[in-house]
Amino acid sequence: MIDAAALAEFAEIPAPTGEESARLAWLERRLSAGPGSLTRDAVGNLVWRFGSPRPPALLLMAHVDTVFAGLEKIEISREGDALVGPGIGDNAAAVIAVTSVLEEMPAVPTEIAVVFTVGEEGLGNLRGALHACRELRPELAIAVEGHGLDEVVIEHVGNARARLRVTGPGGHSWSDRGTPSAIHALLEIGSGLAHSGANIGTISGGEAVNAIAAHAELLVERRSLEQPELDAFDEEVRRLRVDEPLSLECEIVGRRPTGRLDPDHRLVQAIVEVRRSLGLPCRFDSGSTDANAAAAFGIPAVSIGCTRGSGMHTRHERIELEPLDLGCRQLRAVIEALAG
Repeated sequence: MIDAAALAEFAEIPAPTGEESARLAWLERRLSAGPGSLTRDAVGNLVWRFGSPRPPALLLMAHVDTVFAGLEKIEISREGDALVGPGIGDNAAAVIAVTSVLEEMPAVPTEIAVVFTVGEEGLGNLRGALHACRELRPELAIAVEGHGLDEVVIEHVGNARARLRVTGPGGHSWSDRGTPSAIHALLEIGSGLAHSGANIGTISGGEAVNAIAAHAELLVERRSLEQPELDAFDEEVRRLRVDEPLSLECEIVGRRPTGRLDPDHRLVQAIVEVRRSLGLPCRFDSGSTDANAAAAFGIPAVSIGCTRGSGMHTRHERIELEPLDLGCRQLRAVIEALAG
């Protein structure tokens, strides 16, 4: 069902968060002669509808952006039954799985909508999915991911993200010794946040090895299934201080809502029945996907994967091709069960 060459071609189009247009144009060319209608919405999502103007019974979301900012050339290689390269599973495989399944259906249910979302990764903060769920108001939503074929994500991990900047006078490392360093102060703050469960994603600053740093910056993220823990992180960040002559600026740059769906909900049970028929395990998991956006609006939502792999968010990310067929069969059966 999946054309490995087309998947590799799509994955080789750079699409860091905020720069997804080339991938969306590729999809528009591929889908223009197929069923349904294509539009770009106000935030840049590509919306694929199939006739009904009403709120859809089922919304499928597959994000097109990647975490690889600044990577101008992407190469996807074939290694036996695997494809290897940055973004191949997260989330190129899911995008191509969705398009392939719907293209091959004799009649796509009119009560389904598909949104190829922008801004899922990093500081995109679910921009595309939040807009899609706000505007379309579907009855049910599924975020389709490349990895994770063996689990169904019903617990939606939230996050809080902050940018911290320390500035100071700087100086020469010898003649101005004793002057407080912006980097030293920020490292101390970052260490404390890391020990409390946060992840320091990026850190930068300074001018030279023989200069006392006059500036330093980091991006930090706290993840949790419990909203009070994220609220407490916000408060912790706002209480941070440095001693003069240094100064500290703290900015909350992103929040991703938490959520849970009861395993007995009809959406989950429909997927469980499909998985049983295909011999897939009925194992529940937690994750952070476009489904979080649906949960924020009270829309029942889960995330399902399309294949197995490893190395997500690395340049040696890997997916297996053979299980992709099973992932596509799962997706088609779920569509038919919920919107057919």
